Amino acid sequence: MLGLIQRVSKASVSIEGLITGQIDLGILLFLGVQKNDSKADAEKLLQKVLNYRIFPDAEAKMNLSLSDVGGGLLVISQFTLAADTNKGLRPSFSAAAKPEYAEILYNYFIECAVANHPIIQSGIFGANMQVSLCNDGPVTFILNS
Repeated sequence: MLGLIQRVSKASVSIEGLITGQIDLGILLFLGVQKNDSKADAEKLLQKVLNYRIFPDAEAKMNLSLSDVGGGLLVISQFTLAADTNKGLRPSFSAAAKPEYAEILYNYFIECAVANHPIIQSGIFGANMQVSLCNDGPVTFILNS
């Protein structure tokens, strides 16, 4: 399971002009599910996301996690993270999970997130979404389960 996280001062996702999720200070997570991923991968990645120290402490060092600062988590499904871009000029998605399986793990990830963190928002799996964000820093990392 792949996650691209961005520390944000605010972020939102809308579908057909309607906002379906929004946060202020927190993490915007683009979540990619690969075909060999499992529920254990979802749980492992969630713990990384919640506890990854990317927020500044009193000395302006990245020493605090999302859990420490009580920020929001906005989760967006992003199958293109699983793309193989090594050859040619068109990405291959052979490593990505089939949509039916990816949706199950995406929903499981969100269920686990809701059970472990107070502020969880999300997009809708498979929808054409417009994501707006203000990347704070900028701070962006790629995480693997």
